[in-house]
Amino acid sequence: MLKSITAGTKKTYVGYTNDIDKRLEKHNSNKGARSTKGYKWLLIYNKKFKSKKEAMSFEYKLKNNRLLRKEILEKSNK
Repeated sequence: MLKSITAGTKKTYVGYTNDIDKRLEKHNSNKGARSTKGYKWLLIYNKKFKSKKEAMSFEYKLKNNRLLRKEILEKSNK
């Protein structure tokens, strides 16, 4: 999960990747997902999975669970 560090924004982004460093670099250079363009991002949570299917399943759950996202965000601010 990424959190925007652009001043005046309170956005988070959830996605999956095989290369987290490369993906973060893409997002921060405006070449990532459409919803990440124009913002600078900081990695605040990551989790490894054995399969793409498991990763996508967790991604879906996290994207749709605002309470869990908020909890992760609050922990990252400490």
